[in-house]
Amino acid sequence: ISVLSSYIHLQNVFNWSNFSCLLDLSCVSNMPSLVTLDACHNEISNFFEFQPPKNLKEVKFSHNRMTKMKDLGEYLSLCKLDLDYNSFSEISGLQQCCKLTHLSLAHNKISRISDLDSLPLKHLCLRGNQLEKIEGLENLKSLQVLDLSLNRIASLSGLQNLHMLGLINLEKNQISEIQECKHIYNLSSLRDLSLVGNPVVYSALMPLDYYLSTQVASVNKYDPPLEVVAAREHMTHLVYQLMQPQVLFDSTLPSADSPYPMLVLTGPQGCGKRELAHRLCQEFSEYFAYGICHTTRQPYFGEENGIDYHFVSEEDFKDMVHMGKFIQTMSYGGHSYGLSREAIEQVAQEGLASCVHMELEGVFSLKNTYFEPRYILLIPTQLEKYRDHLTGRGLYTAVQIDAAVSRVELYANTNRQRPGFFDNVIACGTELNYFLAFVALWELISSRRISNLTHNKHAVSASLAATGHEPEDKPLSPVSRSGKEILASPSLNALDPSNPSYRSYFTRIQAELSSHKTPAVSGCSKSDTNSTEVEF
Repeated sequence: ISVLSSYIHLQNVFNWSNFSCLLDLSCVSNMPSLVTLDACHNEISNFFEFQPPKNLKEVKFSHNRMTKMKDLGEYLSLCKLDLDYNSFSEISGLQQCCKLTHLSLAHNKISRISDLDSLPLKHLCLRGNQLEKIEGLENLKSLQVLDLSLNRIASLSGLQNLHMLGLINLEKNQISEIQECKHIYNLSSLRDLSLVGNPVVYSALMPLDYYLSTQVASVNKYDPPLEVVAAREHMTHLVYQLMQPQVLFDSTLPSADSPYPMLVLTGPQGCGKRELAHRLCQEFSEYFAYGICHTTRQPYFGEENGIDYHFVSEEDFKDMVHMGKFIQTMSYGGHSYGLSREAIEQVAQEGLASCVHMELEGVFSLKNTYFEPRYILLIPTQLEKYRDHLTGRGLYTAVQIDAAVSRVELYANTNRQRPGFFDNVIACGTELNYFLAFVALWELISSRRISNLTHNKHAVSASLAATGHEPEDKPLSPVSRSGKEILASPSLNALDPSNPSYRSYFTRIQAELSSHKTPAVSGCSKSDTNSTEVEF
């Protein structure tokens, strides 16, 4: 190794471990320009027995036979010192190393931390020694990383003033009380604390962690919350959609500030949301068109394929899922329901807003998409009359009726516990309430809301024109050709807010509703159950 003495301009010396039996480093005295010295895995027993190079910054002496440290006051540029796997029993001789920021003395025989007070240390590793307590660190104000793992430490006392600490490794020590964490309570920079292998982990933390994770996994697997199911469904549809050729849809508007207008009616089975959606699209055919969903159930009496639903088989429904055709899907009563992209596109191509209806599960799923509909909750306020209404329709079994009635509380709880989840709440569930629900919807859209809706409707038309798809002109329904004809319609004349008889009638009906409210909507405010501010 003495042959290196003639290389006086060497700056970096690595891999001296290849010699494996190096005994001394006297040749380093002839390397005044040396910056980095790596002499790991040798047989060196003398500690820095060479003249100090002026610019020596990094030294690695791990895996040698050194036993005693000496004064390194002349090594003024030393920044990093690695002395792992030697036989040191105490720390000494480093007081004058004013630039030392990294010190590692892992796997030695040190039983006490000393003589480090004046050092600007940022990284200190004393892993695998014989330490029983933390001491001598209180003045290391710049210390950021501290590794004291594999020792015999029983308390965290001594760390309370090290406010720059970001990582503390105390694995496999003797800490048995969780109260010891009080000593690090005020360390605001602390990001990582490891107590693995300490008695405190086995006695308290591990069972808590195990049971919590097991409970969450069990709930998500066997009784998942609605939002978990919706998130899974959304991920499925998103993946399948990304596998299809990407196109620019007619429902994609040119500005994020003007989302495609949609109205969603939701409520328990048989509350009248489908009928209200159809009538709304008939009365406001200038602005709305009905979005036809797909389902795997059989049609009820009076339902028509392609008008109320697209009735398909389970196999066809799964094929549509795999082809990425659905925006959202849900399961209810053992059947699948889904809103397809094509259903929205057919409406958007006409330059109209979509009006759809769905159960609560569908709302959770749709809220995961980029669409921003307005959600109207239709909720029965008189459960017994609602049950009688379902029975009187003759379409549902006793089991289906019980399930529908029991879900009223689910809708009410969702409205109470998630403020803003629905944009408006309207009472329904009986023949009378069905009429009142349409009155409320008619007022919501007619009174001070139609201008906002037409703004987005014109945005749809502008988007179609930009892509070369002009909406087709179609004849309007007799009740929607003009505002005068709307008000003159026998079925809607009583609904005109300007009509004096309307105000007294509406006030009387609202009083009747208020006097018969059930606990299902007890959490709704007055503004919730009437017409709240909803911008389309």
